Amino acid sequence: MSDSVNRVSSGGPWEEKFGYSRAVELPNGLVLVAGCTSVENGQISAGGPYEQTVTSFRIAFDALKQFGLGREDVVRTRMYLTHARDVDEVGRAHKELFDDVRPAASMIIVSGFVDPSLVVEVEVEAYRAGAR
Repeated sequence: MSDSVNRVSSGGPWEEKFGYSRAVELPNGLVLVAGCTSVENGQISAGGPYEQTVTSFRIAFDALKQFGLGREDVVRTRMYLTHARDVDEVGRAHKELFDDVRPAASMIIVSGFVDPSLVVEVEVEAYRAGAR
């Protein structure tokens, strides 16, 4: 990859183990944030689907801050859930965080995550206006 690709790490437990970055900024201004869960300092920090969603997006926002971007720069979100019953709680959290931003969004039901107590994982894509 080009030297103009910038990468950041959050120090999450799986980044080093599995060889990935928390976020990557491309020369065209697109910033891709890897899947975020509510794992902080090696522990799941929030309980239910709403709380896990808010925490997961906060972790993604922290990655965006390292590039000087914020919630308002988000153009796409993906929310992965283990249970369809959690759609309303995850959607409520998304609306509270993004109602004024209105990114393209997907909500996908999956069979599970690396830790069975996780019920939500989110991905974020943001765009830096004026990039090459």
